[in-house]
Amino acid sequence: MLYVSISYSYSPDFDTPESWFKRIAGYAGIFECLAIENKVISVKQINYEGEASHNGVEYQFVNLNRKKTHFPFGLNRFIKSLNPDVVIVQGLHNPVQLILLHSILNKNTKIIAHHHAERPLPGIKKYAQKLADHFVDAYLFASMDMGLDWVKKGNISSAKKINEVMEVSSNFYPVDKVLAKQKTNVSGNPVFLWVGRLNDNKDPLNVVRAFLKYAKNNPTARLYMIYHTDELIGDLNSLLKNDPDGDAVILIGKVPHDDLLYWFNSADLLISGSHYEGSGTAVCEAMSCGCVPVVTDIFSFRMITDDGKCGMLYEAGNETALLNVLNQIGELDLEEKRRLCLRYFREKLSFPAIAKQIDEIAKGLNFSAIIP
Repeated sequence: MLYVSISYSYSPDFDTPESWFKRIAGYAGIFECLAIENKVISVKQINYEGEASHNGVEYQFVNLNRKKTHFPFGLNRFIKSLNPDVVIVQGLHNPVQLILLHSILNKNTKIIAHHHAERPLPGIKKYAQKLADHFVDAYLFASMDMGLDWVKKGNISSAKKINEVMEVSSNFYPVDKVLAKQKTNVSGNPVFLWVGRLNDNKDPLNVVRAFLKYAKNNPTARLYMIYHTDELIGDLNSLLKNDPDGDAVILIGKVPHDDLLYWFNSADLLISGSHYEGSGTAVCEAMSCGCVPVVTDIFSFRMITDDGKCGMLYEAGNETALLNVLNQIGELDLEEKRRLCLRYFREKLSFPAIAKQIDEIAKGLNFSAIIP
C-alpha cells in the first residue's frame, strides 16, 4: 500500500532535509515503522526543493514560498501523480485544501485526516470543515473523547470516523538512574520534573503553589523545571522568592532535547498543569523512560495515562486537587507504576504501535467503494 502524507503548512526556517528530520523526530518514527511493509512518501513545504530518503521513507520537499497555500492546485496535482492508496492530511484546519485535493484524486484513494491539537473552527470556517468532512474516510485523534467533542460541536458528522491514535511518540528509553543523575546532578526524594512552556495554558503557577505546600511536609522533595519559553518567569520567581520552601523548586531553563533522556530518567514523577493538549509529547517521553506522570484530567492525558492507571490525574487549575494528589504519592507503589508506564508505552504509544494502528485503520477502509 502507498501512503502519502501531506502538510499544507510552510516551514521556512528549515532549509535542509537534515534539519527537517531533526525537527520531526517525534513523528518520523511512525512513518518509518509504517514503511517496513508499505511505501511511504512525505510531502512537505520547507525552504528547500528536492528529494531525500530517510530510514525507509521518501521525502518530497517543495518550496512555494508562501506561508499559507489556500488553493494548492500544483501541490495537489503532484500528490495525485504519486497515485497513492491513502493520503494522510496533517491537521484539520485546511478544509479548502482537502476538498480541492479530493476533487482530483482517483476515486478509490482514501483520505485520513490527522488531528494535531487544532480546535473546532467556528462560524463560516465551521461549514468548510463540515463540507470537507464528507470527503474524509477516517480521523486520527490522540483521544477518542477529543474526537467526539468535534462530533458534538458539529464539525465532524459521525463518531464512526473517529479513531484513537497517539499523535507523537518518543525515541527515549530507560537508563540507570545513577548514571542519569550523574549527568543531571539531580537530588531529592521524590524527584519531580516539569517540562514545558511557562504560559497560562501550561499553568506553572498553579503547579508550583501546590508543590510548595506539599514540600512543607516533604522537605526532601524537589521539583526541577525545564522550559524553553518564559512568559511567566517573573511571576514564578516572585512566588519562589516569597516562600520559605522556595529552594525546593529548581529552575533549569532550556536544555538540549537529547539531554531530556537523562532528565526523565533522573526523575521519579513528571508533573504537568496543562488545560489543553492535542496529545502530550513530554508526558509520552517521560513514560518511555518509566517516569510516572502526575497530570491534569484532560482528554489527551486520560488516554496517555490509560485513564490514570499509569499515573495520577487531577482537575486542571485546581491547586487543592493537585495538592491532594501529591499527598497520596507516599502511598503509591512507584515501581509498579513505572512498570505500567513502560508496558503501556510499548503497547499503545510507541512508534511501532502507532504505525500498526494506522495501517489497520487504513486497510479496514473499503477501497472498492466510490467516495461521494
